[in-house]
Amino acid sequence: MSEANARRRTLTAQLRGPGAEKLIEAMPEPAILVDAEARVMLANPPARALLPALKIGEALVLALRAPDVTDAIRRVAAGAQAEQALWSERVPIERLFQVDIAPLAAEADEVVAMLLTLRDLTEARRVERMRADFIANASHELRTPLASLLGFVETLQGPAQGDAKARDKFLAIMGEQGRRMARLIDDLLSLSRIEQKQHLRPAAEVDWAQVVRHVADTLAPLARELGVELKLDAERPVVVVGERDELVQVAENLIENAIKYGAHPDPAVTSKVEIAVASRGKDGVLVVADHGRGVAPEHLPRLTERFYRVDPGQSRAKNGTGLGLAIVKHILTRHRGRLAIESRLGAGATFTASVPLAKPQEKRTGTTKT
Repeated sequence: MSEANARRRTLTAQLRGPGAEKLIEAMPEPAILVDAEARVMLANPPARALLPALKIGEALVLALRAPDVTDAIRRVAAGAQAEQALWSERVPIERLFQVDIAPLAAEADEVVAMLLTLRDLTEARRVERMRADFIANASHELRTPLASLLGFVETLQGPAQGDAKARDKFLAIMGEQGRRMARLIDDLLSLSRIEQKQHLRPAAEVDWAQVVRHVADTLAPLARELGVELKLDAERPVVVVGERDELVQVAENLIENAIKYGAHPDPAVTSKVEIAVASRGKDGVLVVADHGRGVAPEHLPRLTERFYRVDPGQSRAKNGTGLGLAIVKHILTRHRGRLAIESRLGAGATFTASVPLAKPQEKRTGTTKT
């Protein structure tokens, strides 16, 4: 046996030994060691969890069917140069991985094994796509009112310069478009502030029932204007751990949406919005229910997406920015809470916001903050 072959066999035996196995298993990301023929030598627990069909001694292609990865392994085995490849998995959920393939050489660039590490890019790609969509949507939302403002300014400076009636009409529209842009910018800034504090869990104690009573009183004039009756059940204190201003935003967005979009489809029937605050297990919950047209099932999973609207025309006509429920979701996530939405077409919608309760009164120190 030649000296080169002996070294090759020695290295191969070492790679199959307990030392290499412990090293591979200590890696946090999925890692697979294959020989020059792409047969599996070792695999750590994350790799076996990701690829259940992975078996020691069998060809990697039987568990990882990715032509780009297979071709890259073949090139690394032949040329002893590290490579990267992308592998996408579509079932049971869509995921994207970066596969790094590093050669382990014996002598004269002869590859005896290759180490594959798989890095999950799914979340990074999702965030990148969401950021691009967000910029495009925000630009679109601002472009429309801005174009209207510029058009009216040019008209007032030109053909309608001396027309008092047209001037009053255009100025009223310009004011409304300006307020629409201001609302949108306010919501964008609010969302940005919440995201910056997403990792900081609130620690104050807030009586959510008192917050909701305050919000309901504030929105009562809007409800009367739109012919909506508010039914409020929030008499008993419900003390939660949270930030008062943000919980006010949650209540405002949910109740205002119900008032604006929850009108009963039959104009002869009085529209009602039912609001309740109560304790359920370890959570304080705000339930806002309307008896309007409801939401089709296909829209429910996307209601909390930024700028997503079931009916864009109706939303803009009612001065909606498309960010209200996204703000609610982010606030509740920061509070370690959740938002549940139930709806059927023709049967209204129910929004339930849950936030962890504060500790029982006898175990708390200090006073309740409202």
